[in-house]
Amino acid sequence: MGLPLDGKEIILGVTGGIAAYKSCELVRGLRENGASVSVVMTRAACRFVSPLTFSALSGRDAETDIFASRGTMPHIDMTARADAFIIAPATANIIGKAASGIADDLLSTMLMAARCPTLFAPAMNCRMFDSPALRENLKKLRDRGVFFVGPEVGPMACGEFGPGRMSEPEDILRAAVSLFREKTLSGVRALVSAGPTYEDLDPVRFIGNRSTGRMGFAVAKEALSRGADVTLIYGPTALVPPSGVKAVAVRSAKEMAKAALEAFRDADLAIMAAAVSDFAPEKYSGSKIKKDGLQNYSLKLVKTPDILSAFGKDKKRWQAVVGFAAETDDIGPNALKKLKEKNADLIAANVIGEDTGFGGATNRLYIYDKKGLVTDTGLVSKDEAASRLLDAAAGLLRLKEIKSKGRPIK
Repeated sequence: MGLPLDGKEIILGVTGGIAAYKSCELVRGLRENGASVSVVMTRAACRFVSPLTFSALSGRDAETDIFASRGTMPHIDMTARADAFIIAPATANIIGKAASGIADDLLSTMLMAARCPTLFAPAMNCRMFDSPALRENLKKLRDRGVFFVGPEVGPMACGEFGPGRMSEPEDILRAAVSLFREKTLSGVRALVSAGPTYEDLDPVRFIGNRSTGRMGFAVAKEALSRGADVTLIYGPTALVPPSGVKAVAVRSAKEMAKAALEAFRDADLAIMAAAVSDFAPEKYSGSKIKKDGLQNYSLKLVKTPDILSAFGKDKKRWQAVVGFAAETDDIGPNALKKLKEKNADLIAANVIGEDTGFGGATNRLYIYDKKGLVTDTGLVSKDEAASRLLDAAAGLLRLKEIKSKGRPIK
C-alpha cells in the first residue's frame, strides 16, 4: 500500500506571518507522505524564514520572484503540473488578494492561474480574523470551492488569545490528504452534534459536563472532507467550527433538541456526538441564588429531551442514526442496550479514561450495530477515530439505499 500522497505535486505558498516557521514542518510531512513539494514565498515571508531553509527541506529551490525564476512563465508552468495548492500561513493580505483577483507577485499570480484544489490555512490576529472584510473574503473563496483548515483558538504571538492561530502542520497535512480522498459521502446530508450543553440554574451557575466538542468537530470535518453537506449543531466550546459546514450554536439541551429535530427532517445521516445533559434544573432563578442563611440547598432536576430516541422513532427507512455512549464500565452490554432502546443504527461507545473521552486528543471507539461489534478503532487520534466511524457509516448508508426506495444517495 502506497503513501497517501504518492506521486502528487504540491505547491506550498508561504506568506508573511510568524506562523511561517510551522510550514517548515509541513514540507517535511508532505514529503514523508510521498508528495513532491515546490515552495513559493512572498517577499514578506522571506523576512521570517530563509528561502534556503525551504530549499533544503523540499529539495527544490524556493521561488520568490516572478522575474527571477528560471522558467519563462512559472505561474503557468508550475501550476499546470500541480495536483494541489496549499497556502500556509494564509495571511489576511493573501486571502484578500485571492478573493479580489489581485495578481501582483508570483504567489498571487500563481493562485490566479491554478486550476487544482486549493487549501488555505488562515493565520492572523484574532481581531483581524473577526473583521467584516476578512469574513466577506472567506465567503467569496468558499463559494468558489476553495478549502480551508482552521484557524484554531489559542494564544497569539502578540500576546492576545482567540481565533486566528494557524492549524498545526499535522492538521494541515490531514486536510491536504483529504483533498484526494474518495468522496464516499458525496450527496449525503449529514447532521452532526458536538460539545456539551449547559443547563442554567441562575445567571451565574449552570449544570454541565467535561465535553470539549473535539470528537464531534472531528466527525464534522471528516464528513465534510468526504463530500457531505454538513450541519454541525454544537454546545458551548472554545473550538471554531470547520470552514464549509452549516454551524448552529446552542447552549441548552432544549435548544439542541429543537435545532437537531429541525435539521433531521432533511438529513440522511445523523451522528450525535454531543454530550447532552440528561437533567436540567426544574426552575431557573432570574437573579443569583445567595448562600446567605442557607445551610443546605436542594436542587430539583427534570429530564431533558431525548434527541437520539426521537430520531430513532421518527427516522425514515433511508436515514441512518449514529449515537455515542460514554461509559465507565460494561461497555459492550451498555452500548448494545442503548442501541436497541434508541433504535439507532450504530453506537460508538468509549470508556471514559485518562487517554480517552472528554478533553483528550485521543479516543478509542467500539462501534456496534444490531449484530454486535463492528469495529474497535484502538487508541487513535480523534481525527482517525472519526475516519473509522465514517467508514462504518458510509457502508451503512449504502446498505440502506439498496434496501430502501426512499431518497437515493448520489
